[in-house]
Amino acid sequence: MRIARFSIDGNVAFGAVEGDAAPGAEGGLVLDIIKGIPYGDFELSGTKVPLDPSSRDRVRLLPPVLPSKIVAIGRNYAEHAAELGNTIVDSEGRPDAPITFFKPSTSVVGPGDPIAYPSFSQDVHHEAELAVVIGRMCRDVPRERVKDVILGYTCANDLTARDVQQREKQWARAKGFDGACPLGPWIETDLDPSDLAIQCTVNGEQRQLGRTSDMVRSIEDLIVHITEAMTLLPGDVILTGTPAGVGPLNVGDEVAVTIEGIGTLTNKVIKRG
Repeated sequence: MRIARFSIDGNVAFGAVEGDAAPGAEGGLVLDIIKGIPYGDFELSGTKVPLDPSSRDRVRLLPPVLPSKIVAIGRNYAEHAAELGNTIVDSEGRPDAPITFFKPSTSVVGPGDPIAYPSFSQDVHHEAELAVVIGRMCRDVPRERVKDVILGYTCANDLTARDVQQREKQWARAKGFDGACPLGPWIETDLDPSDLAIQCTVNGEQRQLGRTSDMVRSIEDLIVHITEAMTLLPGDVILTGTPAGVGPLNVGDEVAVTIEGIGTLTNKVIKRG
């Protein structure tokens, strides 16, 4: 099931997405409004809302979740680590521990929302990623129970002010500025994430193309590792790393992240007002 969060006449609701559309297109889709919220058991209301250009004045897709926290993983694709001059093993050839960092909830924007280029950077990069959406409160999750705590998956763009990341010891500003975490267009709950194609285009030109099977550490590894330290809440998001091909964005660019089995997340870069 695809679950979207949306506004209708100024009210926010969740809905099951019905119908088929080309990647990045919404025409022909219908939202069946969910009674309540999608964490745990829920029912469909049977009240259906069209999602097409003619209804955009009334209906607009929002970020599929508003997480209490976004836990992101760095250097989880070997080729991406290499393109930035980093390694994923220590001096003795042993795998390094996952690099873990946070992006604040205020960094989240949804499909179609503008990305305001931060005034303190001159080198913002795109990073297409598979995002895991947590469905229930959990801590110390054993590997065999990882699937039980996942609601589903969505597309993410882990925008990074690369010059600031390289200049500052902490990544809080480089990774956490307003608009630095586009999510969407919806959550896919019925998906095997082990070998999905991930693509990023800028103005229609392919920049990144990889597969989740190239991850250094699996989703199970990441959730076990993260929940050893902290409690995850329903709606929290885990970013699983980006494949090679990251690169700069400029004001006016349209950046799109497409993940097989999910859909396309598209945003346009604007000048910060």
